[in-house]
Amino acid sequence: MIEAYLDIETTGLSPVDSIITVIGVLLLEDKQERFVQLVDDSVTAENLLHMLSGVDIIYTYNGSRFDLPFICARLGVDLVQNFGHCDLMYNCWEHHLYGGLKRVEQKLGIKRKMPEIDGLAAVRLWWRYVNDYDENALKVLCEYNQEDASNLKILKNKLHKSRCIDV
Repeated sequence: MIEAYLDIETTGLSPVDSIITVIGVLLLEDKQERFVQLVDDSVTAENLLHMLSGVDIIYTYNGSRFDLPFICARLGVDLVQNFGHCDLMYNCWEHHLYGGLKRVEQKLGIKRKMPEIDGLAAVRLWWRYVNDYDENALKVLCEYNQEDASNLKILKNKLHKSRCIDV
């Protein structure tokens, strides 16, 4: 079974006037991990489906309301039609863990290497890359995205120990 922990970065909250800047996926198969990212022009439907080839289930946090609809609107790919999906946010709610991913991580003691970066900072990093050709800003954005995707696996494992994942 291949699990995918997916997180996206965007330039805003609405797919109507915002774009996907980064898609990060932590792939887990037989305890082997591999992280892959699509960035900038590589964010295409074809590349996304290739990246997810063989995946059985995709884990997200608030993906039902944000990541997956955004991907569908911008790339025309309905991931729910092609893959199993578990939105860990709802599993958190069952345990009275509310708020965004970072807040839930804090409550569960999941550490971050980059606690100062959030969604708004991610947007700013993108525009620093685009407008100022700041390659370091893009590097930080990609590291932030990787940390989000990787922490989804940690979150899922903590919730699984509490027996709240029904997959």
